[in-house]
Amino acid sequence: MSVGQYCNREVIVTSLDTSILEVAQLMRRHHVGDVLVVEQQGEQNIPVGIVTDRDLVIEILAEEIALDAVTVKDVMSSAITISEKADLWDTLQQMRYQGIRRMPVVNEKGSLEGILTVDDVLALLAEGLTDLVKLVKHEIEQESRLRSKP
Repeated sequence: MSVGQYCNREVIVTSLDTSILEVAQLMRRHHVGDVLVVEQQGEQNIPVGIVTDRDLVIEILAEEIALDAVTVKDVMSSAITISEKADLWDTLQQMRYQGIRRMPVVNEKGSLEGILTVDDVLALLAEGLTDLVKLVKHEIEQESRLRSKP
């Protein structure tokens, strides 16, 4: 199972010089908790950072910094990326080791393809568990029908 199979391809991006207010408005408008910061290199969007809703609260609001005094570049964390061909379980181990909940997914040229989040993986696992429960229930029903025949 590769990361590219399960990552979210709809990613909200911005540039280094975007204001913090604009980033917060993007998060609100798109109902997301993060915005990826990219640098345009030709036709490639190269991820260079990430700003999360938590960054805005901890780094800006809690410190009472004026919104117009900082840009994305001042608040973002460096982007730790993963290849879309990487194994999903290996990627989860790397995320755990790095202590990150979101990881930009890139192609072989380093261009942004999507993002893998803990929420995406939880949804995948929940779907898999639901399928297993349905399988067991179906198996029990089928066995019951077969065994009840004379």
